[in-house]
This record gives sequence, C-alpha cells and structure tokens, in this order.
Amino acid sequence: MQLSTLSPEPCYFEDLEIGAAFDSPTRTVTEADVVNFACLSADFNRLHVDAEYAKVTPHGQRIAHGLLVLAVMSGLVTRMQLNQHLEPSLMGLLDIQCRFPKPTFIGDTLRVRVDVAAKRGTSRPDRGVVAFHRQVINQRDEVVVEGTWKLLVRRRPALD
Repeated sequence: MQLSTLSPEPCYFEDLEIGAAFDSPTRTVTEADVVNFACLSADFNRLHVDAEYAKVTPHGQRIAHGLLVLAVMSGLVTRMQLNQHLEPSLMGLLDIQCRFPKPTFIGDTLRVRVDVAAKRGTSRPDRGVVAFHRQVINQRDEVVVEGTWKLLVRRRPALD
C-alpha cells in the first residue's frame, strides 16, 4: 500500500496490509534539541553535553540522547499521512521494542520508515493489534533506531 492508495477516509485495522511501507518527512537534529532534551530529562551525560569529553570517545563527537531520537521519531510519525488517516481509529500504544544500532549526531537529518509487520485480532471484535516496524534512517542511509510498535486499532464499524 502506498500513500496515494489511502483514501481520505479514516483507516482501520482491515485497511492495513502486511508489508505496506510508508516514509515520513525529514528533520535535522540540532544543538538546541540536545541541550533542551538534557534540561527536560535531567540527563546531562557528558557524551551528550560535553564536546571536549566526547572528542576522546569512540564516536569522536557528542551524540544525541537515544530517547531524544525516539521522541523525534514519534513526532515525524505524527506528521505522516498514514498517521493522519489512522488517528481516528487508534486506541492506544501497547508495546515498544527498540534498539539503537548507530549513534545520532548533532546535524544528522532523520526520516522514519514504517512497515506494517503483523496483525492479529483480539478477543473483542471491534479491535485488533497491529505491529509496525519502524526505522529511523539518517542522511547516510544508516539505521540509527529500529524496533516494533504494537498499537491497538479499531476495526471498521459494521454497516447496519
């Protein structure tokens, strides 16, 4: 399923095809993002906020907080056309599993690739669980975060 095949109507559990893939817009991680996230989270780990310290680490420079990158991913996903169609039928986030195979640096430009990985019904006929595989990809086409997000999604209402 490509974005162009989505109707302007709300998207439901039945509309999501396993293997369908969607891409987000892009966003560059800035110095302000890292500093503001450090203040918000109280995570002042020197690898994130101390340029001189970070120079002598294996990365050779400061890296963005992993949770900051997850927050950026979340924001980019909300800007996707897929999310706008799904929003009326989303019932909740059930589970997140993720890993961070590469660091994200200040100045990296990120995008998110979302694939419908799996679907299953529940004991309630009005909903199902959809597993979305998400990858955060930088401007070098490196995956910096990947994982699976399981969401509870409404089924299409029965016609009376």
